[in-house]
Amino acid sequence: GSSLRLRAAVGSPPGAAMPGTNCQKAIQIWSEKNDNADPMEAEVVKLMCMSPPIEKMDGSLNQLAAVRHLSLSTNCIDKMISLPALKNLEILSLGRNMIKKISGLEEVGNTLRELWLSYNSISTLDGLTPCVRLKTLYMSNNKIKDWGELVKLQSLPELADILLVGNPIYDGLTKKEARPKVVEHLPRIAVVDGEMITGAEDDAEEAEAA
Repeated sequence: GSSLRLRAAVGSPPGAAMPGTNCQKAIQIWSEKNDNADPMEAEVVKLMCMSPPIEKMDGSLNQLAAVRHLSLSTNCIDKMISLPALKNLEILSLGRNMIKKISGLEEVGNTLRELWLSYNSISTLDGLTPCVRLKTLYMSNNKIKDWGELVKLQSLPELADILLVGNPIYDGLTKKEARPKVVEHLPRIAVVDGEMITGAEDDAEEAEAA
């Protein structure tokens, strides 16, 4: 296939931006790297750090019918799309992309347990209502600037672990100062920014100091 690739490279006009890797091509590359694994049967598929990067999620991802953990992190994806065929998806990783809003989760909401979206440009927490089984939400280094956004997560009955550090809501606060504010908006949360929340947190720290 190398002569084909060479021709393609030579054929592009000088100065033209490299087109991104499409999802079908990314899946093909992944399969070749994994002993020609069958994408329809794989439970873990990692399409990370493609060169050139993936710019769009597309329908070819629907062939990953058995996937439980799908990673598309470190690409240039600007939009989340619906993936109706992914009936087993538990972990979706889209960190380090260019996503501006959470969308397309209606079809995977019944199975999704973890959503990794750190290092994007997301400013609201809309779009998560379908994720009734979501346990873990990684949202660090985004653009959330209003504490009221967290109220939208109260409807997620199983949400236990959240990462929010690096958002504008934390401006001027240490992680320790921000933690009680997160708990105030999400009373059932168990882990904030990697720290366990215990009811007697302050007492325990005083006891240690004594």
